[in-house]
Amino acid sequence: MKSVELFTGAGGLALGTAKAGFHHLALVERDKHSCHTIRENQQRGVSVVRDWRVHQMDVLDFDFSSLGGEIDLLAGGPPCQPFSIGGRHGAHLDKRDMFPRFFQAVRELRPKAFLIENVRGLLRQNFINYFKYINLQLAHPEMQPKQDESWVDHLARLQGHHNSGVRDDLGYRVTFRLLNAADYGVAQKRERVFIVGFRDDLNVNWSFREPTHTEEALIWHKWVTGEYWEKHGVSSNDRPEIPAKLKSRLQRFGTNLLSTMTAPWCTVRDTISDLPPPENVDIAASIPNHVYIPGAKSYPGHTGSNLDEPAKTLKAGVHGVPGGENMLALPSREVRYFTVREAARLQTFPDDYCFPCTWGESMRQIGNAVPVTLAYIIAASIRQHLEELPPQLPSGSSVGGKVLSR
Repeated sequence: MKSVELFTGAGGLALGTAKAGFHHLALVERDKHSCHTIRENQQRGVSVVRDWRVHQMDVLDFDFSSLGGEIDLLAGGPPCQPFSIGGRHGAHLDKRDMFPRFFQAVRELRPKAFLIENVRGLLRQNFINYFKYINLQLAHPEMQPKQDESWVDHLARLQGHHNSGVRDDLGYRVTFRLLNAADYGVAQKRERVFIVGFRDDLNVNWSFREPTHTEEALIWHKWVTGEYWEKHGVSSNDRPEIPAKLKSRLQRFGTNLLSTMTAPWCTVRDTISDLPPPENVDIAASIPNHVYIPGAKSYPGHTGSNLDEPAKTLKAGVHGVPGGENMLALPSREVRYFTVREAARLQTFPDDYCFPCTWGESMRQIGNAVPVTLAYIIAASIRQHLEELPPQLPSGSSVGGKVLSR
């Protein structure tokens, strides 16, 4: 199945969609460092990226007409800074708002489906109307704003059209959900908004998959069965005491073992325990990107991620890479920075995927990425629904004397 991706970054979303079986006709990314990362992995022979066609350019300058044939999936994560809690909160007033360009891509490429990822800040109350606008413009991409028409006035027209029930030549069924990556087997508490649309004429009824992992199951495996500690060889004497706030939750579990219906959240220890301590330079040096970074310090608001919980959200940062979210808090109460390899694992990048830039630049790319596993889960579901579609007649064919348009 053919796909196009905009705002590719270092390739997290693209890796997930490729793993799900989509073949990228084009990946567009303006940042030279992110493009360098992808090209470096191509040169290293990483098979999944070998034939990726990377266009290092602004999405505004990309010619969509250069792509021939029907596109099955259009994917991308428009820059999050206009909506990020740590950003300027400019939304449509921020020149980095690239949603209008994504709308244009949908109009021109007419993909069977699209997939968008963005920060949870997009759902903040002061952005709620603009978020409605995004969803309605995606649902009716050909209803473009008039010259000098504000997005607010355009929103009013879109709402009227949407409520009229008039069928568009090109329309999409759009759904969105705020997902926590930890609920899908990623060792990171990372909440992001995902928007998925299927072209109206395909008559696809699609919904997000339900979580496969839960915090309750992790609590049960730690504090009731002890399986978590036994798996990692942590003796009874070295196990921490159950936090007081969890005792009441355990009492609610009772003895019905409901929590075993899902898998436990994955923790940092689950994800990196087989890597040698980066301080041991002689051993760690044999592992790409597993380099110790000195200087980590703990203070309020800068405490790092607990080894036995999913990590805090890895972030790129508006004013540089934030240390607190990129730091590990050890049981000894010592802290250290995650290595690039550890951070890549927390974002579920494969171990053969390398980041050739400096620690700060690599962590920025990783923090901006979509977890590969979560991208795969969503893209695989999209592909499954597309594969189940009945064969389509080519545009211009007739059925019962009625000509079918595209």
